[in-house]
Amino acid sequence: MSGIENIIVRVPTLEDGMNVFQLVNACPPLDSNSSYCNLLQCSHFAKTSVIAERANETMGFISAYVIPDKPNTLFVWQVAVAKDARGLGLASRMLTHILERQHCKNIAYIETTITADNGASWALFKRFAAKLSVDFQSTPWLDKHTHFDGQHDSEALIRIGPLNSRDQH
Repeated sequence: MSGIENIIVRVPTLEDGMNVFQLVNACPPLDSNSSYCNLLQCSHFAKTSVIAERANETMGFISAYVIPDKPNTLFVWQVAVAKDARGLGLASRMLTHILERQHCKNIAYIETTITADNGASWALFKRFAAKLSVDFQSTPWLDKHTHFDGQHDSEALIRIGPLNSRDQH
């Protein structure tokens, strides 16, 4: 069987870094990071990131962190799902896994950025907000010319929440 029931989700470890690097590179339109960056995500940011595996194959990864100036906000950096695992609800399952951790007990909001043409990400975060019955807000944030010198599409800032009765300030 190759369904979602055979996929395990867990906290990543340093040893997962190169597999994450390969997965992200295989998931356009995601921006590739250096392998060193992915190693840091799997170690320094492991408590707020998640990896999904099936038969020792990396099927998904979410990198996220708590924003230092907003301790009640989880910033989702990237969501990568292998082609063979798309359409199974894996990204939503991975987000839920992160939020259920003790380390995220004070998270009241999720933020992320999305380019206008990334339909999969828009759909994921809108569905996730609807599933949790919380607000979904989108505002312009990173401008193609002002912030990216014309080398990357503009990114909207997405804010979801408040997630529940946790700290909402």
